[in-house]
Amino acid sequence: MKKLLIATAVSATLLTPMAAHAQKIGLAMAQLDTFLTILKNGTLEAGKKAGATVQVEDAGNDVGKQLSQIQNMIAQRYDAIIVNPVDTDATPKMTKMVTEAGIPLIYVNRKPVDFDKLPKGVAVVASDERVSGTVETQEVCRLLKGKGEILVLMGELSNEAARTRTKDIEEVVATKECSGLKIVDKREGAWDRTKAQDITTNWLSSGVKFDAIIANNDEMAIGAINALKAGKKWTPATIVAGIDATPDALASMKAGDLKVTVFQNAAGQGSGAVETALKLIKKQPVERFVNVPFELVTPANLAKYSGKN
Repeated sequence: MKKLLIATAVSATLLTPMAAHAQKIGLAMAQLDTFLTILKNGTLEAGKKAGATVQVEDAGNDVGKQLSQIQNMIAQRYDAIIVNPVDTDATPKMTKMVTEAGIPLIYVNRKPVDFDKLPKGVAVVASDERVSGTVETQEVCRLLKGKGEILVLMGELSNEAARTRTKDIEEVVATKECSGLKIVDKREGAWDRTKAQDITTNWLSSGVKFDAIIANNDEMAIGAINALKAGKKWTPATIVAGIDATPDALASMKAGDLKVTVFQNAAGQGSGAVETALKLIKKQPVERFVNVPFELVTPANLAKYSGKN
């Protein structure tokens, strides 16, 4: 009887499906500013829905720290690693580290410099930066009726997005429709509201003349607006443009301050990164570049984007 009970127990164990392995995904964030915090939250929410554990590390904008965090994730044998790189020029090293360990790698929001050489098992979930600065500047051109002097606030130039968005601005200015626009000055505001405010204050102090300020992101655009208001140079007709459509940016637009932004779906990028990671873990095919489209936001369609980021 005892042998029969043991045999029955063993049979029952064999017939009972094993609990599914909860996937462990590492999320290495460059930093946690307003936009990237939304992206992080979107990633965590998507992981929770999928039954996966997402462990977040914040590099504090330190590339050395981020490399160390990725090395720790490799050592702990994460099932997949999602990276929002501090410096896109450092991605070849990140790609080599993770792929040599046989772990699926997903870059999110920021396109790696080695995109054209990415091996199998690596994907990018982001928005096409050739669109962002283009639609932003085209709308500024429309508001200025094709003529005027502009100032440009650039993100960190170690970042592919900052370089592409700035190039977008330059290419629009070179078109026939917007050839009456002139870039008076460009400064690196490093995506930061305070730095952009300081740069704009310096522009005002130097007496530079301009008709619009085009920023690579909303944080810098808001910094510029703050400086203009502090310097009593703000009028309801002042044109400042940004990118991301963050909650602060939409509130600024609703107040009549920010005139242009471009919706970049932070939560959508985060959930897309998790979905892509899970597919790669299961050896399912994925696109090398998963595009999350940009959309122009103006006061006319502002209500449509409320609460989206």
